[in-house]
Parts: sequence; C-alpha cells; structure tokens
Amino acid sequence: MKFLAITLIVHRPDPVTGVHKSTHERFREVLDNAVLAEELGFDGFGVGERHERPFISSSPPVVLSHVAALTRRIRLFTAVTTLSLLDPVRAYEDYATLDHLSGGRLELIIGKGNGAAQRELFHVTPEDQWERNAESYEVFRRIWRQDKVTARTRFRPELTDAEVWPRPYQQPVRVWHGSATSKESVDLAARHGEPLFSANVTNPIEPYAELIRHYRERWEHYGHDPADIAIGAGTAGVYVARTSQQALETYRPIFESHLAFQRRTGLPVVFETLEDFVEAARR
Repeated sequence: MKFLAITLIVHRPDPVTGVHKSTHERFREVLDNAVLAEELGFDGFGVGERHERPFISSSPPVVLSHVAALTRRIRLFTAVTTLSLLDPVRAYEDYATLDHLSGGRLELIIGKGNGAAQRELFHVTPEDQWERNAESYEVFRRIWRQDKVTARTRFRPELTDAEVWPRPYQQPVRVWHGSATSKESVDLAARHGEPLFSANVTNPIEPYAELIRHYRERWEHYGHDPADIAIGAGTAGVYVARTSQQALETYRPIFESHLAFQRRTGLPVVFETLEDFVEAARR
C-alpha cells in the first residue's frame, strides 16, 4: 500500500480563523506541504486541476515542476488532469517536459472533471464531456507511445504523421483513471488495462464500491489478469489526535465551517453532522 498527499489548492478563508491568505502565500503553502510530505515518507504528492472558484489549481504542470525542483524522491501526481477540457497535444507537451525535469517521477490521474463554470469556460457540454475525455485520452496515449501519430478526431484538428516533442522520458508514463461517478471512466481504464483511482472524497462509500466492482468485471471482460489490478482511493483528509474525543473536539469547527460553505454556495450536503461523517468513515 502507498500513500499520497493531494491538494486541489482551495483558496478561501481559513475555516476557523477566517484569515484569507494571499494567492502567493497559498502557493507557497502548497510547496512547503510537498516538501514536508517527502520528509514524512509519503510516496506521492498530487495537485488537482480545477478552473473555477474557490480553487487556484488551474495549472498543475507549473506547480508540479516547482515541486520537482524542491524534492528528490517523491512521485508527482496530477489529481486529476481534466482531459475533457484540454487539447491532448498541448497536455502531452507539458507533461512530457515535466517528466524529464523530474527525472521520471510523474504519474497522471486523468478524468473528465466537473463543475459548470469550467465547462462553460472551455465550451464543453454535459452531453459531450465523456466523448471528449475518451478522445483526448486516446490521442494523448498514442502520442506518448508513437513517434508519429495520425488521428481522426472530432474535438480538435486531425493529426497526420504528427511529431510531438519532447519525446518521453518514461515510456510510457503511468496513467490512472479517476472516477467519482462514471462507468465511462471505469470502462476506459479497464479497456487499456490501467489502474483506477476512486475519488470518493467525503461521500458515502457504496456508489464507489459499485464502480470498483464494475471495474473488476470490465477488467476481466477485456482479458486482463485480475492479479494485475491496481486501485487507489481518495478521502478529504485525515485528522489524528491522541484520543477520538480530542480529534472530534478539534475538528468540529472545521467540519461546521465546511458545512456552512456548502449550504451557502448550493453544494450538496452529504453529512448533516460530524457524527454522521465519522460513522460513515468507520464503515
């Protein structure tokens, strides 16, 4: 088992103190956390990609390049690379460059992403986001493996004997498929025999368990050895104290602040109380 520290670089006031750090301070905090994660023995550090408030994680390759310069061992993850929004050629160029600069420490977690604001920003619709994600990944995957690529595409200009530089350091980079809700992403991962990352965060576990069962079924359907399956899972965080009572007391105002933020911004509320959240985590 391996452990990653992942950030979406949320940028809003501290849930307890109300202090709102500057954008510069928030980025410095992310870099410091990456260095600390390596010192503590974490296996990887991940940066998400979001293009809407309250996140400032719109450029993971830039942030991870800086992390690469400050660290030596820790693996670098994207969590996730939103290929439904990106040109796969440009994404390949960024990440192949990052992989060289990091000495081959890059691993990608890809996904179609979510959020209406970022879909509107990139003119992606709920109806075509899955097809965009699949097409972009097929092109991205081929560029990583082939010196010249010809591809008939719907959502970007077609490629004819295209050469894309730099050529890769890792051949190929390891790609995980992030899935929070979709069997489409699960099927894409199983088809290529690639690992799945279940982004369950703070939601009930049952829908994610169902997606993982579906992944195992599709994996075998495509003829892959069940022994080769690799699955990751994400959570919104872990808080540790000497006793459960101390942990609950310290974390309660943080939970209640997040709950108020969800209600104020119209985000779905999954757990009404901290006790509900803890009970779900125990299951």
